[in-house]
Amino acid sequence: MALKVKAVERLLKFSNDPKDPGVYRYVMKPEMYSSLNQTKVIKEAALRSGVSQGVMKACWDAAGEVIKAWATEGHAVALPGLGTMRFGLRSKSVENVNDVKTGLIKSRRIVFTPSVDLKDELAATAIQITCYDRDGKEVKRVTSTSGDIEDPENENQNGGSGTSSQTGGGLPEEGD
Repeated sequence: MALKVKAVERLLKFSNDPKDPGVYRYVMKPEMYSSLNQTKVIKEAALRSGVSQGVMKACWDAAGEVIKAWATEGHAVALPGLGTMRFGLRSKSVENVNDVKTGLIKSRRIVFTPSVDLKDELAATAIQITCYDRDGKEVKRVTSTSGDIEDPENENQNGGSGTSSQTGGGLPEEGD
């Protein structure tokens, strides 16, 4: 299994100056798969554990309530095999303690910290990149053969762990 990534050619502008023509750059982002609904996840978990779907749903709902209650009390809550989840926020800072107030809080967030095992699994997963030009035409595909990422500055040490195939007209390399 590989992580799928899109690299789409986009016009980027770095100022609000209308005379700024901008530059085209390939911007990468993960391709989002469909969201798995709770019923499908419960069914799969029940199948893998040998527990009935009704019991699994009751456990799932109870675990969700416990996680929500503990996280909103300020605890970092363990998520089995994944890591921890906790409450966080973004706020402005002030110099004077008398200026501290709840209005300084700009957003409340959920902070997820992945486990070492999950980070290692992600690092070992291959990556497939599909490149699209500004007209939406596929121009290149790059697929790593493992979790290794190419490092052009240390190419001799890396041994070229990734492979690349081009479709269409291809993309010029720097210096061409």
